Amino acid sequence: MAHKNQKRIEWSTRRGKVIVSSFCGADEIASLSFIKAYTKYAGYRSIVSKKETLIKAALHPDTNVTLAFTPDGKIVGFGILEYPHPGERWQRVGDRIMMEVSVIEIGRPWRSLGISGKILQLLVGHPLREERIFYMVGYSWTWDLEGISAMDYGNMLIGIFAQEGFQTFRTNEPNIMMRPENLFMARIGNYISESIQQRFKQVRFDFDLYV
Repeated sequence: MAHKNQKRIEWSTRRGKVIVSSFCGADEIASLSFIKAYTKYAGYRSIVSKKETLIKAALHPDTNVTLAFTPDGKIVGFGILEYPHPGERWQRVGDRIMMEVSVIEIGRPWRSLGISGKILQLLVGHPLREERIFYMVGYSWTWDLEGISAMDYGNMLIGIFAQEGFQTFRTNEPNIMMRPENLFMARIGNYISESIQQRFKQVRFDFDLYV
């Protein structure tokens, strides 16, 4: 049974038809299979390479697992929007305030077809979008940089996320500060109060530890 908030986009690319579907449930994910591009490259391995990871995420409240797949059931791309894991800095903004675009991944043969933008569009087309702060953390050591520099890759991400209302924000989070190309972006919902926005700023710089 489809999720009540599920949306789908279908279109033809030069590689064939692609279906992008949001709020995919465990049964739907289980019925699909990954293309080999997620596991066959020696120099790069996707953060997610098993369906079980997607299924586990889909079982969590409010999580949006969005998949791009072919008509014959091959997963060519995926994205996850979820609450931060226990102990992460961003939980301190408030209970169920922050939601992370924790991954968007497109298999190499299916890149440069506009799939990542459509996945992001459906990820953030969440019914709680105006009541949450959506964010993404870009660590260059998790990127597939075959044929592209880290700075160019980062700028590409900024362009894609900016189309959905994300802005870059400064933070002193140590892992983000490790490399100049790393980045932090967020989209602040229209119903987020001034006090929560101030709290968000404090957490970005760890000021909340001293107030």
